[in-house]
Amino acid sequence: MSTVSLSTERFTPLEIEAFRRDGYVVCRELIPSGCVERMKHVAMRDTEASLGEIEYEADVQYPGAPCSVDAVEGLTIRRLRQAFSRDRVFAELLKEPFLLNRLRQLLGDRIVMPLAHHNCIMTKHPRFSSDTGWHQDTRYWSFEQPELVNVWIALTTESVNNGCLQLLKGTHLVTVAPERLDSRQFLRTDLPRNQSWLDTPVTAELSPGDALFFHARCFHSATRNYGEETKCSAVFTFRTLENSPIPNTHSASLPELLLS
Repeated sequence: MSTVSLSTERFTPLEIEAFRRDGYVVCRELIPSGCVERMKHVAMRDTEASLGEIEYEADVQYPGAPCSVDAVEGLTIRRLRQAFSRDRVFAELLKEPFLLNRLRQLLGDRIVMPLAHHNCIMTKHPRFSSDTGWHQDTRYWSFEQPELVNVWIALTTESVNNGCLQLLKGTHLVTVAPERLDSRQFLRTDLPRNQSWLDTPVTAELSPGDALFFHARCFHSATRNYGEETKCSAVFTFRTLENSPIPNTHSASLPELLLS
């Protein structure tokens, strides 16, 4: 796993090269502890009160999820949507040079944050969480180019045991034939042609304040939470100003933020 420390506010050329080649890079201790605690507080507050727009595990019907919202633990929360509007801590974070400078290196000077995709706090509860198969985030996104960068911020410890992300190195560079995917656009695990990828996953174990930058076309997955504590992450996606959403699609359904 490519990593970078908080010693600079920019990626080094080698780290940029690693992102271009592998599709991801981890920044250790990038987010200050006070900011992490504020975001975690928002996650706990809004989860306990079921505030705002919510996606439940039952909504996605992935393996391990309750069969419906009326089932036992059917209201287990998977995602607190529209994180940006939940607290000003998120607006303050997006102004920070340690984040903006790195995004500029990956995307150029004019950066936009869509509000229709990610812009959420992901929660993975120790019971009734689900397995997410191998997928590209761009599978249902509609932009002129599938060139977007995600930032995944750990608010709690993320490990193999509680369902941290796993990634398939370099898959953001490959055009995937439709027959390699199932009806929901997940990478088929029963296809011999896919085994060379599936046999070499990279595990993104993170500590609170670590940030994973990854290309939206890089295949990634996660298991359910087998631990005893809820796992929380803040997730946002970014694009260049020139890479506009396609009109009359979900990607164009909400306003966007011009960051620089």
